Amino acid sequence: MNRLPPILLPLLGGILLSIAWPTLSFSPLLFVAWIPLLWMETRVANRWQYGGGVYLHMLVWNGLTTWWIWHASVPGAVSAILANSFLMCLPWWGYRFIKNKMGQPMGLTALLTGWMSFEYIHLQDWGLSWPWLTLGNGLAAQPGWIQWYEYTGTSGGTLWILLVNILLFLHWHTFKKDSTTNRFPYRWIALVIVFLPIGISNWIDYRSSKETDAVPRAEVAVLQPNVDPYEKVSSYASFEVQLQNLIRQSEAGITDQTRLLIWPETALYRLGGIGERELREKGRSFDSLWAFLRRHPNLSLFTGVESYGVTTQKTPNSIEAPEWLYPAGEKKPLYVESYNGAALLDTTGANHFYHKSKLVPGVETLPGFLQFLAGWFEEFGGTSGGYTPQSDRTVLPAQVGFRLAPAICYESIYGEHLSRYVRQDANLLAIITNDGWWQNTPGHKQHALYAGLRAIETRCWVVRSANTGISGFIDPHGKWIDAQPYNTAACVTQKIPVGGGRATFFVRYGDILSKAALMFCIGIWIGAWTFRRRKENS
Repeated sequence: MNRLPPILLPLLGGILLSIAWPTLSFSPLLFVAWIPLLWMETRVANRWQYGGGVYLHMLVWNGLTTWWIWHASVPGAVSAILANSFLMCLPWWGYRFIKNKMGQPMGLTALLTGWMSFEYIHLQDWGLSWPWLTLGNGLAAQPGWIQWYEYTGTSGGTLWILLVNILLFLHWHTFKKDSTTNRFPYRWIALVIVFLPIGISNWIDYRSSKETDAVPRAEVAVLQPNVDPYEKVSSYASFEVQLQNLIRQSEAGITDQTRLLIWPETALYRLGGIGERELREKGRSFDSLWAFLRRHPNLSLFTGVESYGVTTQKTPNSIEAPEWLYPAGEKKPLYVESYNGAALLDTTGANHFYHKSKLVPGVETLPGFLQFLAGWFEEFGGTSGGYTPQSDRTVLPAQVGFRLAPAICYESIYGEHLSRYVRQDANLLAIITNDGWWQNTPGHKQHALYAGLRAIETRCWVVRSANTGISGFIDPHGKWIDAQPYNTAACVTQKIPVGGGRATFFVRYGDILSKAALMFCIGIWIGAWTFRRRKENS
């Protein structure tokens, strides 16, 4: 690496991460992809050049890995790539600062804990949350390596990847300075750290395969209608025609034994939205839907629905209700909230609703401090007001004992978020999504692979209904069953245990590793500040 110009090192690192990421999935490269950036830091003295090199590394990685956002939202893609690249630089700029003040060992510790802290904060509700490139997600294509995610979640993968990179960097860096044999055995420790978790994963997988599954099973069906989302929002067909197509495709796939049917995100869509009160009261627009459920009285239907609700309370995302929504004699002002939602229906009606709570920045919501960009986002199909999210976790009870943990699209990349449902006795993760906005790009494949991480973390089955694919079932070990390819219409069934698996350590206690890293990171920075003050006063 000494022969490479410093400017090429961040380019090399960003490219290595992109090649290692799903869906290219040259996963072993994750364990060396950060070494070029660590090496660059030793060769670049000017802090501005170093800062620019770090940003270039992150920009290359973000751009090559998530360029497909462009298909859904031009400003969303530009904003996500530029802003996320900047945020990713913060732990690396901090590393340089701490190293110069307190030495390399403390600097590398600050880097490790700082990056994990950044990822943890990025998973919280702060307006620009975009944790797609959480390092632990990069191992999603290798479920056989990461069965221990049931204890650590994806933060365990992040720690694993960073630790191996740091140890290998230290080996090569010390070798450059001292080629004698009397050096700390960083490479052997790195090799142990690489292969030991894989061995533990295989042991966990083997142990679990020996456990007897005495839980009764019930048949679940997943529909992949394969409707072009761009044509759908352009009203390519009437609502009734769309509904009839969904019913016809479902009838072709379900059986008399099917107890739960899953339709994808916004399967029920109508220009102007669908009133939840209308659906709850079995409005005439849904006659064919109720007739379908009456023909299958033992069936529950979980479906995405673009809906709205009417309320007397003004909320941040609500607008004043039009006159036709006012009941006769109503004098109090009414307001309308829009939802990217889901409903659980059976012959008794629409008894349970869920509203997506993790909204996509720019596309579904815009933080207050970026409202000056609202017009630009709306021009490209985004939103300035956004949907109204649901703050509490609602487990939805379905037929024969299934208790659904609903996740709409983007929500399925939040591991700790979904684990809270399981903590409330959910036993089946139901992911509904519409990845067709990104067209046939790596985006929908990455998203599908991330769903397997949620299965491992919670040891629950996952049912995934994606409008254009990939749909199917994921067992508690993160392995896909009957996955339906992109751009294919299908309705598939699978008998799934009712009652779920055991509550994992991650479900019970959450992301302990990231919280510990955050505390260590804060301690390091307090120590650096104290060290600096003492030095100034001495």
